[in-house]
Amino acid sequence: MNQAIVTLKKGEGRTLKAGGAWVYDNEIESILGSFENGDVVTVHDFDGYCMGCGYINTRSKITVRLLSRRKDAVIDEAFLEQRVRDAWEYRRQTIDTSSCRVIFGEADFLPGIVVDKFSDVLVVESLALGIDRWKVTIVNALKKVMAEDGIHIRGVYERSDARVRRQEGMERVKGFIGEPFDTKVEILENGVRYMVDVEEGQKTGFFLDQKNNRAAIHPFCRGKKVLDCFTHTGSFALNAGIAGADSVLGVDASQVAIEQAEENARLNHLEEKVRFQCADVFELLPELERAGEKYDVVILDPPAFTKSRSSVKNAVKGYREINLRGLKLVRDGGFLVTCSCSHFMEPELFSKTLREAAAGAHKRLRQVEFRTQACDHPILWAADQTYYLKFYIFQVCGER
Repeated sequence: MNQAIVTLKKGEGRTLKAGGAWVYDNEIESILGSFENGDVVTVHDFDGYCMGCGYINTRSKITVRLLSRRKDAVIDEAFLEQRVRDAWEYRRQTIDTSSCRVIFGEADFLPGIVVDKFSDVLVVESLALGIDRWKVTIVNALKKVMAEDGIHIRGVYERSDARVRRQEGMERVKGFIGEPFDTKVEILENGVRYMVDVEEGQKTGFFLDQKNNRAAIHPFCRGKKVLDCFTHTGSFALNAGIAGADSVLGVDASQVAIEQAEENARLNHLEEKVRFQCADVFELLPELERAGEKYDVVILDPPAFTKSRSSVKNAVKGYREINLRGLKLVRDGGFLVTCSCSHFMEPELFSKTLREAAAGAHKRLRQVEFRTQACDHPILWAADQTYYLKFYIFQVCGER
C-alpha cells in the first residue's frame, strides 16, 4: 500500500486525464500521509477517484510523474522488468537495434529516464529523483532481457549531467555504472561508421533520433555538391558522402566536434570528398552567398534554439534567418533539408517560419517529405514532450 495520497484540485489534472504522466505543483489540493521525495505515492482526483501511482518530488514543478494508472500496481523489480521487456520488444519490432534508444522516458512509461544502446554499450540519462533510485535495477533488467537475445553488454556509462537535474534538487553526475571500459565505441548506421564518445560527446554521445532521416537524404545526394550546417560529428555530411555526393562541406562551431567529424570521415574513407570547417553558421552563410556559392543540397540541423516557451520568439528569428540564408544558397531545383529539434517550436510555428523564410528568399518550396524522430523515440499521444523533432525535405524553386 502506498503511504501518501496526493489529491488534485477540482478541475485540475487535465494533462493526466488526457493520457499524460505529469502532475504539476499548482494542480495539487493536498498531500496526506508521510513520504520522502522520490517515494511512490497514489494520486486521487478531487472526488477520491484513484488515477494511479507515481513518484513524488516536491522540489520540482512536476511534482508527481505517473508510473501506472492501475489502482493495484505494485512498483517493484518485477514491475520495472516488465516495463523494460515491453520497451525492448517494441524496438525489436520497429528498428535496427544494433544502436538505438532502448528506453525513452514517458513514451515507454518510465518517466524521467533515457537509455541509449551503442553497439555493446549502454548510456543512461536519469533526470528525475524517483527513477534515479531505480536506475541500476532498470540497467540490470535491460542486460538480462538483451542477454536472452544473445546480446552481451560490455559496459554502462551514466550521463546524468544535464542542468535540468538541478530542478529536481539533484547533483549533475557522470561516470561508470559497474566496471570501467573504453568509452570510445564504434557503431554502424545506414552503412556509415562512427566513433561515438559516450563520455565526452553531447548528451548521450550521438543523436540517434535522426537515423531514418539521415537515410532519407541518400536519393538526393548522388553526384551532388552538398552543404551540411551544424554538422556536429558529421552524420548528415557522411551520409551524403556514402550516398555518392561529389563534394560535401560540413560546418560546425565546435572545434572538438569538427575533429571527431574528420575522424569519422577517415573511418569511412571519405576524407577526400567530405571536408569540414569550424565556423559560426550564421556568419558563414552570408559569406558563401557573397562569394556566389551554390549547392545542390543544403542541410540545416541546428541545436534547439529554444528550451522554454519564454524564448520561442528569439528562436523563431534564428530559424527564419538560417533558413532564409540556406535557401539563397540552393541551386534552382536543388533541395533544402531542414529541421527543428525543439519541443517548444511547435509544428505549425515551424512551418510558418519556413514559409516566411521562403518568401524572404523569393523561393518556392515544393515539399518532398515531412518526417519526425526515429521510431525508437516513439511519440506517445497526450505526452506532448515526446514529440519534438520536425524534419522537412523540400525542392527549392525560383519564383516562376
